[in-house]
Amino acid sequence: MRLRVPLVDEGHGRLLIGGSRYLLIRPETLAALQRAVEAALGPRAAECFVAGGRAGGARVAQGLQGSPRERALRVMEMGTAIGWGAFALERLDAAELVVRVSHSPFAEAYGAAPGPVCHLTRGVLEAVAAALLERPLPVVETACVAAGAQACRFATVAAGGAR
Repeated sequence: MRLRVPLVDEGHGRLLIGGSRYLLIRPETLAALQRAVEAALGPRAAECFVAGGRAGGARVAQGLQGSPRERALRVMEMGTAIGWGAFALERLDAAELVVRVSHSPFAEAYGAAPGPVCHLTRGVLEAVAAALLERPLPVVETACVAAGAQACRFATVAAGGAR
């Protein structure tokens, strides 16, 4: 997949996509960081990575134009193009966002785990869901390759509900 807005190497160690700075980092580096934070913080580590994802996702959401569906499809395209896996929009309506990600580099690099590990992606999708659905809703990773699923799947959760 080609980015509609190309990756620009402006020199001096800066890579830009659409005016925003990006960096290339091996998934194994992030998996090792995640394992170290988990060792230090236990279950609270996941929320640290979600918070990081939310920050990036909020930045992405600010630049989106068009209908909610067009904006969601743009996020799917961008996530795929920058190597975060093959993103597919399963469902988007006024109350729900559901996304499937095949080949998540986070799950693949992390390896076998008892539960979901794609916390950065979850955070990005929380920020994007808040923008698309015009209210904050938590996102849960309902399936993860690291936990044995065929693909990772993320879904918003209505207030007081579980998926």
